[in-house]
Amino acid sequence: MAKGKTQKSYDKSPSSRATKAKYQKKYNATTEEKKKRVELQKKRRAAIKKGQETSKTDYDHAVGKRVPKKVNRGRKSGTKGDRSARGKKK
Repeated sequence: MAKGKTQKSYDKSPSSRATKAKYQKKYNATTEEKKKRVELQKKRRAAIKKGQETSKTDYDHAVGKRVPKKVNRGRKSGTKGDRSARGKKK
């Protein structure tokens, strides 16, 4: 997979990468994020028990089921955060 603009920027600037890592560590330690990880782990384990493919799929909260990673990570609409970030349609 090709690197995006952000990753190329972090490759050039170790201090920026360190700053982001520091922020990400703090963010990942929040109670809300821990709960999300626990929920996703439960869903992943349940999918494995059912014999579903987990290496190529993600749990999609917008539709409530497992979908291909490409679909889930490429979605630009459909989730509350995406809609509120863009504002109202004109």
